[in-house]
Amino acid sequence: MTMKHVQLGRTGLRVSRLCLGTMTFGLQCDEERSRAILDRAADGGITFLDTADVYPLGGTVETIGRTEEILGRWLTGRRHEVVLATKCVGPTSSRPWDRGASRRHILDAVDASLRRLNTDFIDLYQLHGYDPTTPIDETLRALDDVVRAGKVRYVGVSNYLAYQLARAIGRSETLNLVRFDSAQPRHSLLFREVERELFPLCQEEGVGVIPYNPLAGGLLSGKHDRTKPPTDGSRFTLGTAADRYQQRYWQERMFDTIDELAAIAADLGVALPTLAVAWSLAQPAITAPIIGASRPDQLDATLAAVDLHLDDATRERLDKLTAEYRRGDAGI
Repeated sequence: MTMKHVQLGRTGLRVSRLCLGTMTFGLQCDEERSRAILDRAADGGITFLDTADVYPLGGTVETIGRTEEILGRWLTGRRHEVVLATKCVGPTSSRPWDRGASRRHILDAVDASLRRLNTDFIDLYQLHGYDPTTPIDETLRALDDVVRAGKVRYVGVSNYLAYQLARAIGRSETLNLVRFDSAQPRHSLLFREVERELFPLCQEEGVGVIPYNPLAGGLLSGKHDRTKPPTDGSRFTLGTAADRYQQRYWQERMFDTIDELAAIAADLGVALPTLAVAWSLAQPAITAPIIGASRPDQLDATLAAVDLHLDDATRERLDKLTAEYRRGDAGI
């Protein structure tokens, strides 16, 4: 397998075709296993890493920053071998100003992430969500300042609706400030709503798309049994995020869909995760799906997706099977 690299949106920055997500590090995975996952990803050619200041997912105020710290220790001596992305906006303490997209929080959060990540620059700094309480002009001016200061190279967003991203791009152009060059939405065969408005906007405006949850929180691994409770230690049982993941994906009709998807994968002679990520890679708007793991060997199937070409007939079959998850009536 040879990992491909592509440009991130309209920028000159090239990123690996797959991005490694790290939100399992520090809770679902201890540091030793986290480092083993990073090593396996690097061996597979992944040079694009994504994290966030509030990770690990499902943790508490006490665990905030642990993922960045683990990543920072692994990066020692190899910082220039990767493109590093992180995020802010989520609450990092009980103090009311340590959250959101205000100037105060962004400037504090950037410096805190730099310390934890053991680096003097962040390649891609993303807003983890939309903050309706802060004017977008204030947010953009703060981001423009951290880019001009050399602390951040590019900026992006996560979990933005299409209209929110469009307005932000318009304001940055009007004010001659740094512009969002990436979007990180949730997207998979089981959640396709962003294809209707966000993806066309990103293609028209030259915004790179780095979707998370391409395996639907692990449901598209095919390892879960609908007749039994969710597996201990998975995202469906671990920490504060368990209820959210069960609401999103632990649904009878999604298990029905997975049965049919597994049959298609079997026809192709590939693992279901390989098929799911290959489908994501085949979407014209997508730059690099974010894949995750709780064990190094889990990356084997997703890395194999880079070499899997889906013919038109297979893509049409997959699109038809999962069309209901594109229409907006697929639940949470």
